[in-house]
Amino acid sequence: MARPPEALRRLPRLRHWRDWQSLAYLIALPALAAWQWANGFNLLLYALMLFLTLGIGVIHHNHVHLRMWRGRRMNRLTDFWITLLQGHPTFVFWPAHVANHHRHRHGPKDTARTYRFGGDTNHLWGYLLHPFQAVWVLMPVFVGWLEWLRAHRRGAWRYCIAQYVLWLGSWAVLLALDWRKALLFVIVPQLHGLHWLLATNYLQHAHADGRKGPRKAADKGASGDTSGGRLNYARNFEGLVNPLLFNIGLHTAHHENPHAHWSELTHLHHTRYRAQVDPVLNEGGLVPYMLRVFVLGTVWPRFRSRSLMPPDSFTH
Repeated sequence: MARPPEALRRLPRLRHWRDWQSLAYLIALPALAAWQWANGFNLLLYALMLFLTLGIGVIHHNHVHLRMWRGRRMNRLTDFWITLLQGHPTFVFWPAHVANHHRHRHGPKDTARTYRFGGDTNHLWGYLLHPFQAVWVLMPVFVGWLEWLRAHRRGAWRYCIAQYVLWLGSWAVLLALDWRKALLFVIVPQLHGLHWLLATNYLQHAHADGRKGPRKAADKGASGDTSGGRLNYARNFEGLVNPLLFNIGLHTAHHENPHAHWSELTHLHHTRYRAQVDPVLNEGGLVPYMLRVFVLGTVWPRFRSRSLMPPDSFTH
């Protein structure tokens, strides 16, 4: 079979065709912000913008685990584009998420484990507070990572600093142009997306079992079951959140296959992991779950979730 012409081989190529959905979100968010900047506030378009900020955070997450493009240049450009859109550098996902959360899986060494802050909770106040608590403990992680890069990998350190310069520079320019529009159409949506990005950890792990942490050889019992309850560290959501937000709800399958493309998680969830997870951790829709646990559970105890960890098993 003949090879494609050199010019075609040099064109940017997505790793997976499903990432056209990711590109659509990456283009739509700034387009909606620009249109409203020029033409005025529109409630429907603004609500769509707020939804897209959630999508940008998930795209960032997916892009860190499996780079979107086959070429290094396009992947780096995507890093900077996501930095602009979400209002914080993309490098932070590596030390906070990959090197921490995926390594320790909600276990006692996971820096932002949900049961670290005021006990093993799963309620509205804990959900609202968790992003602020997580930022507080993750900031030293970011600083330490930057210090290590500066000492050992200066090129990577400069790359991270360039992301900070781009992000803060964009805020400075937009605030100088029109601070009211900058706040309304750029900064507030970015903060909204950041809150959801951090709060997702609470949704996916609060009241799950964080005792076992990473896989150990001893987890395999005499029956041949390789889960041994160790998969109960995460909650899964099986509703509309997945086609709209890149299968972010299928968290167990993602943790067990962090380098799999997000489009593969549906199959992995249903064929490998769903049956191995405690049924209480396999939820339907995300919104019904939040209404039941965070709203109805505030008044009626029967709607509250129950922790899978014994009271004396977690650390603060």
